[in-house]
Amino acid sequence: MKLIDGKQIAKDIVTELTEEVAKIEGPKPCIAFIRVGEDPASVSYVRSKNRTAEKIGIKPLLFELPESITQAELIKKVDELNADPEVHGILIQSPLPSQLDEQEAFNRIHPNKDVDGFHVQNAGRVVQEDPNGFASCTPAGIIEICQREGISLEGKHVVVIGRSLIVGKTFALLAMQKGPHANATVTVCHSRTRNLPEVVKSGDVVVAAIGRPNFVTADMVKEGAVVIDVGINRVEDPSKKNGYRLVGDVDFAAVEPLASRITPVPGGVGPMTVAMLMKNTFKAYKLQSSS
Repeated sequence: MKLIDGKQIAKDIVTELTEEVAKIEGPKPCIAFIRVGEDPASVSYVRSKNRTAEKIGIKPLLFELPESITQAELIKKVDELNADPEVHGILIQSPLPSQLDEQEAFNRIHPNKDVDGFHVQNAGRVVQEDPNGFASCTPAGIIEICQREGISLEGKHVVVIGRSLIVGKTFALLAMQKGPHANATVTVCHSRTRNLPEVVKSGDVVVAAIGRPNFVTADMVKEGAVVIDVGINRVEDPSKKNGYRLVGDVDFAAVEPLASRITPVPGGVGPMTVAMLMKNTFKAYKLQSSS
């Protein structure tokens, strides 16, 4: 099967975690969600994460804070949750309102409760290949897809388009690690890369995480490449009830005939992000319970 079904892989992870959590006697793992304001996308994302946690048996706590909150008030809430031994994971839903310093807030979360993997210490743990660290969920999800689909990265040339900490940079670090899941040769491309189409075409595996609809075209992909599309972009579509449809960073219709394996949008990498967040929360619970 050429198409990679991220939705099914995510379901498998949820099933596995549900079975593991059911074995726990006593208090279950707990994740705290902090949402600031009423941004519709943030409301929807947190609702989805909340629902998945409940399905698994992980206890979700939701803290809805006003749009006008100050940095000091946000930090105070994070500190309270850091100090609560019954809370194993903390997630601050981004983006935050403009008056707040996002990175400072992420770095305030205790590294062992940073299930989103955005703390500076966890970024360092990824670099040092520390198994007790937390990698951010989307790049960890791509590695999980490759492992479960039998896509070996070993010795392959992996081309990553996009250098954000949330996806591109972290995935490049994971793919370079020593170990059966990785050992790739990685090139990271971005808006300043010269001859970008040629560089991408040299990739055995192409990971597109640039946030531009249909950016990767057929002439940029060599035959037989594995194509992982991380992009989720809204494009106008009058035929749809809501006036738009979701497309990835890859021109799927043109690239799909060339690729040996490809993720669709939606239903590819997207569902993996929430599944990996739950996997990180269970890992945080285990680490904290054993310490």
